[in-house]
Amino acid sequence: MARRGSRVLQDDEEVELDMTPMLDVVFILLIFFIVTAVFVKEPGIEVVRPETTLQEQTKPTLLVAVSSEDEIYVDGNVYELTALRPVLEQLLEENPRAEAMVQGDFEAPVGTILDIQELLTDMGVEEIRISTEGA
Repeated sequence: MARRGSRVLQDDEEVELDMTPMLDVVFILLIFFIVTAVFVKEPGIEVVRPETTLQEQTKPTLLVAVSSEDEIYVDGNVYELTALRPVLEQLLEENPRAEAMVQGDFEAPVGTILDIQELLTDMGVEEIRISTEGA
């Protein structure tokens, strides 16, 4: 008869909800959205591009900008042409199939833009575009 009394005491215990599985699902969803997010690449300066009659909308994965003062911008940082190769190699390690776009200001030296294009070609980048402004 002592057992019946103990069963009654067991029914009075509080029921707790285990939140661990829900937290696991939330973290998995968070990781999924972070991994699949596409980040917009910004060159670091606003350039005035020359006008053309035909412009094709593309989303490059590697963006290089040249200002009218002959400064080269990649991801908001200024680089010399001689120091550009290691920076581009690091970006190409992250994305070996990168498509490059070179944005040149209207008054930017054409030689610098062509040197960057040649550097990208030597590094094995297949898609290289020179960005202009559509008319």
